[in-house]
Amino acid sequence: MKIMKKILSILLVVMMVVGLAACGQEAQPAATGGNGPNPAAPSEPAQKGNDRLVVGFAQIGQESGWRDAETWSILNAAEEMGVDLKFSDGQQKQENQIKAIRSFIQQGVDVIGVAPVVETGWETVFKEAKDAGIPIVLVDRMAAVSDDLYACFIGSDFILEGQNACKEMARLLNNKGNIVELQGTVGASAATDRMKGFAEELKNYPDMKIIASQTGDFTRAKGKEVMEAFLKAHPGEINGVYAHNDDMALGAIEAIKDAGLKPGVDIKIVSIDGVKAIFEAMVAGEANVTVECNPLLGPQFFQVCKDLKEGKQVPKWVKSEEGIYRQETAAEDIKTRKY
Repeated sequence: MKIMKKILSILLVVMMVVGLAACGQEAQPAATGGNGPNPAAPSEPAQKGNDRLVVGFAQIGQESGWRDAETWSILNAAEEMGVDLKFSDGQQKQENQIKAIRSFIQQGVDVIGVAPVVETGWETVFKEAKDAGIPIVLVDRMAAVSDDLYACFIGSDFILEGQNACKEMARLLNNKGNIVELQGTVGASAATDRMKGFAEELKNYPDMKIIASQTGDFTRAKGKEVMEAFLKAHPGEINGVYAHNDDMALGAIEAIKDAGLKPGVDIKIVSIDGVKAIFEAMVAGEANVTVECNPLLGPQFFQVCKDLKEGKQVPKWVKSEEGIYRQETAAEDIKTRKY
């Protein structure tokens, strides 16, 4: 009996020690997706436990509502699809994006995504990624590099967007009038191609012409500033505004109202993107048309990344689905807008 009591006492002590030891252990944090504004430090290796997809994404910055919507889509899709995401905000500077890409290479991510702030100047860093065996996926903007330096481009046909914008402007102006153009960031593929597409289509309308064209850097503030200058330089001459994105159009609307004119009536407004704020402007009668450029590319992007990691063939260009929205239907269309 004494022996049995001694054994029970020993077992009780052992159980207490084990229990205390377990309680004393610190909980290990779950693996994070690195969804902060900056990439992980260069010395931090990518966490690839359980064969989890690890992706680095170099975003341009926060120049517009459209860009914010794309960033949300990337971050949200990464969380929903269980992707270990290393995210970097380039703050509209190419050097910051290049630095981020080199950090991703050092961390050994599976795929690198980048929305290039400008088209040129990427050859060296893209070659470094290729040499490291890491595929590059271009998101929403192209880079002027050879085809072997990137795996896939996901995004819109910017030339077609420009062409469609011109057709809509011709409809609004009855094929006749003076247009001012608010360009996007100089050197950005979206700006270059939207300008090219509009100019090509404009040849079909001999009584329409662009009388002034200047960059508004894809921002509302700069769009307003440039439009103010256009109105002063061409008083009473402007019939239409073609803006490479909605944010610049919204800035132009403010400038037109400040000048005592009615945007959407006295001066027609055609822009590109399809953000909710431009639908609100159309509902108010202050804008006329937006040509959609879909920013919700997160699911498509990570599916391509997953396929690349698994060694599958992916298309060189994955086009996004888009439409054209007019003032006449904006009150109904706005009900379904997600950005």
